[in-house]
Amino acid sequence: MSFAVRCASGAAGLTTAALILAVPSVYAAEQTEAPVASFADAGTRAIAAQDREAVQAAATLCGDGYTLIYAERLPDERRWGTLFTYMNWSDYSAGRGCAVFDNNLGVSKYMKLSICESTIESPECVTDAGNFSQYAGPVYSKTYWKYQQCSKVTAIMKNSASDSDAAALINRRLSVGTCN
Repeated sequence: MSFAVRCASGAAGLTTAALILAVPSVYAAEQTEAPVASFADAGTRAIAAQDREAVQAAATLCGDGYTLIYAERLPDERRWGTLFTYMNWSDYSAGRGCAVFDNNLGVSKYMKLSICESTIESPECVTDAGNFSQYAGPVYSKTYWKYQQCSKVTAIMKNSASDSDAAALINRRLSVGTCN
């Protein structure tokens, strides 16, 4: 996986994280391994063990203090994309979520990544969408999650924006946190 360059139609330049990742040999010695949450499932732990560089690169895009809570190869073992979700518990009372959707195909595809907080008062979604050859995101929950249970992450990859969701190469919706 290479997070070195992000190609997005309509995107306004490279992010600072993308610039840092463009020169991995300079920063590789300084980077520490991204932490994995103690409650992460076996699949997430396997991805973290098999592809430490990708897990660290996605965590670097999210920023300091993020812990991997979930990773999934999509749509299946073919791994056209990989979804990474992280949490930052820096205030110790709630966590701020971050997600990165990696394009493992190496060619530009329409991608959409969103985090929607499940709150009764005022649910909010944050979305990154466009034609990306590397990744969509990172997207963050707008505030620290007071209601982590059942917050939703959506990752969609299609050949073009005009394709229906039914024709999507990847169409994954999942809950972050525990849901009843």
